[in-house]
Amino acid sequence: MSDPKIFSHAGEGIWTPTPDGNRRRLVLYTDELMVAEFAFDKGGVGALHSHPHVQSSYIAEGRFEVTIDGRTETLEAGSSFIVPSNLVHGVKALEAGRLIDTFTPHRADFL
Repeated sequence: MSDPKIFSHAGEGIWTPTPDGNRRRLVLYTDELMVAEFAFDKGGVGALHSHPHVQSSYIAEGRFEVTIDGRTETLEAGSSFIVPSNLVHGVKALEAGRLIDTFTPHRADFL
């Protein structure tokens, strides 16, 4: 891994498109932990997927339909959720919004 990024200032980071048509930027990372921000337009979908990383997500803006292991709830700004390792999960933006996701260990595929 390249040198860890341990400080982040507002507006830093390059937005990159995700395979499902949304946007992502890395905020901070070490070998053990990664923080990433995801932006969705209204109707944007984070397709159902799984990964070995434990994920926690904080809804910074908007409302999302969140599905984890077949269970779906609607969550709004200020809410959060955890995805245990290898569970199938995804989101749908009910309005434009942003998620702040943390992963442990870091997502090497995002670097």
